[in-house]
Amino acid sequence: MKNLTNREEELMKLFWERGPLFVKEIIPLLDDPKPHFNTISTIVRGLEAKGYVAHEAFGNTHRYYAAVSENEHGKLSLGSVVNRYFGKSYLNAVSSLVKEEKISVDELKSLIELVEKQNKR
Repeated sequence: MKNLTNREEELMKLFWERGPLFVKEIIPLLDDPKPHFNTISTIVRGLEAKGYVAHEAFGNTHRYYAAVSENEHGKLSLGSVVNRYFGKSYLNAVSSLVKEEKISVDELKSLIELVEKQNKR
């Protein structure tokens, strides 16, 4: 799946939080200055082309809904970051967090316990 732009991710958050929406329902939920209806419609159709949303037809209009869960998107995004910035190595990513003191020793121990439990299954 392709990465999302900031605006696309903003719209996806609305779908994840609120469920199915018509384009006309999205616009009032956005910050000022409000984008034009056609702009949002184009972005939503782009999300559909990327596989992130799908739609139901209601006459001449469509109600869009998330086709990818927020959790799925998070996993895809994390994988993309690891691939791009850490040489496809999750170990390098975790090592970077340790070096930058973004993860504590206790958190690392918990992570190790989780991995060990997963491996026992």
